[in-house]
Amino acid sequence: MTPQGLAWTQIARLGLVQTALGAVVVLMTATINRVMVIELALPALVPGFLVATFHGVQILRPAWGFRSDVGGRRTPWIVGGMAALALGGVTAALGTALATDSRLAGLTLAALGFFVVGAGAGAAGTNVLATLAACVAPQRRAAAATLVWTMMIFGFALTAPLAGHFLDPYSPTRLVEVAGAVATLAFALAAVAMRGVEPARTIPAPAPHQRPKFRDAFAQTWSEPQARRFTLFIFVSMLAYSAEELLIEPFAGFAFGWTPGATTRLAGLLHGGTLVGMLVVALAASAIGGRRLGDLNRWTVAGCVASACALAAVATSGLGYPDALRVAVLALGIANGVYAAAAIGAMMGLAGKGEGSREGVRMGLWGAAQAMAMGAGVVGAALVDIARLATGSALAAYVFVFAAEALAFVISATLAAHLGERAQPSRAEIVASRRVETVASGIAAQGS
Repeated sequence: MTPQGLAWTQIARLGLVQTALGAVVVLMTATINRVMVIELALPALVPGFLVATFHGVQILRPAWGFRSDVGGRRTPWIVGGMAALALGGVTAALGTALATDSRLAGLTLAALGFFVVGAGAGAAGTNVLATLAACVAPQRRAAAATLVWTMMIFGFALTAPLAGHFLDPYSPTRLVEVAGAVATLAFALAAVAMRGVEPARTIPAPAPHQRPKFRDAFAQTWSEPQARRFTLFIFVSMLAYSAEELLIEPFAGFAFGWTPGATTRLAGLLHGGTLVGMLVVALAASAIGGRRLGDLNRWTVAGCVASACALAAVATSGLGYPDALRVAVLALGIANGVYAAAAIGAMMGLAGKGEGSREGVRMGLWGAAQAMAMGAGVVGAALVDIARLATGSALAAYVFVFAAEALAFVISATLAAHLGERAQPSRAEIVASRRVETVASGIAAQGS
């Protein structure tokens, strides 16, 4: 490690871990989701609940971050998390294939796979970001965070079209083969990338009798106004687009009869656009990373407003414009990337602030808020099923939910525009904060 902290080559290797992580996750949230809705003719709520399981287990991210804070090493948590991620990905694919003949057995196995994937992604992802916050020089944090997150999006964008290519013509056996190959390569890449990245000891490990309890460390972090306010912001803003990935592929299948390979390539277009959006912000906004909160607000508001407009275009394309759908999905990805880059910059700037060496707990807290919001994306899938029953049209149901998502983005833009303006929260913010705090207390109890 250089005097400036981690060298750029080491930061890039952490980014390779995120690339590997994204490669497995995109199979869960996009490809397997689509297969369940179209090929297996299951209600959209079924894969929605499975993805909610994947996100729900990540509520324990603060506890995993805390363990590495006090243990003195993060590498075991990263490599171990990637091993669980790979195993869970193969298990989920096997369960989906089995569900072709046995619904109960197959979906039970798939649920177990999604749970293990969520645990692995939470342990590995939290500690990659905590390593960045602890070991990267302050002046490099924003660029490093953008690089690493961009490489995860690259994993999405690369895997989705390749998996789509090898999935055609679809068969359950082919699904398991593709998932197994992706999982194996992802784990091998992450394990090799982590060798020698972390110094012998990045965190001063206290003596056993001096180690704090998780409950105390969590309470200390939650008492920090900046950490608490940012947690609320992350939850609300991530909730705005939590259902996108669950809806776009099935929507394309219903609207235009596209094959699994074609809709998977559409997901690759979404993630490719996100990559472009993040790069645009990283290159154009010299203040990203929280140097000036006003700059972060402007980029975040712009990303949210643009996402609302793109979702409206996605819904309109269902009237019979397949080429317009591709353009709208690409625009949606770019807008999402702009928002994500701004939020990540702020996150890295705040993780190293506050009392004590609590990078793992802070990153875990914000990761848990994100996971809770993403898990709530199952509401979008439920709304699709309800609207479909009410209207008798699958296409109309998806259009209705896309419109609701666009409205949520507008609300998020309004919230972002006022982030940090007042020292005193509004009554509504107090109520929302208390609800999040109730869940946070549950996290602390489980992690103790």
